[in-house]
Amino acid sequence: MSDLYYELLVKKETTAKDRITKFGLIFLTVLSVLAGLLINPVLLIAAIALGVACYFIIPKTDLEYEYLYVNGELDIDMVMSKSKRKKAKSIDLSQADMIAPVNSHRMDYYNGNQKMKTLDYSSGNPDHKRFAVITRDGTESVRIIIEPDEKMAQSIKNCAPSKVFLD
Repeated sequence: MSDLYYELLVKKETTAKDRITKFGLIFLTVLSVLAGLLINPVLLIAAIALGVACYFIIPKTDLEYEYLYVNGELDIDMVMSKSKRKKAKSIDLSQADMIAPVNSHRMDYYNGNQKMKTLDYSSGNPDHKRFAVITRDGTESVRIIIEPDEKMAQSIKNCAPSKVFLD
């Protein structure tokens, strides 16, 4: 029996918040360096702290999500600045309650539930066809938003046809 394997890379669109964070941190770092050199050398400590913050925060503003689907298991990795990789989530789709498009009428109950935790691993563009996976994370229900292409969505549908809706 052959394994069903599919891999997809989805780039998260850059938001205004991401741009402001990136340029704000760079501006404050440069300003702190100049102030430390021209006004008071103690301000160089603030420049070093801001430089460290830039090192950890700026890569998180350039994200890609890699979906790896193998035999009913969906692994989601975050790729930051095309250099760092971090495992985000692993979902056993046979344990999912339902998988359907986010704007589907089948998701009305879940979309109206404000207490449900939502994890968004999509591009963030509402014009793209995004799916919600309703599953359990420990004891609580969670809604995981993904953005598979048509081939991956059909592969997931073939794995669990009673739980997956492509409408």
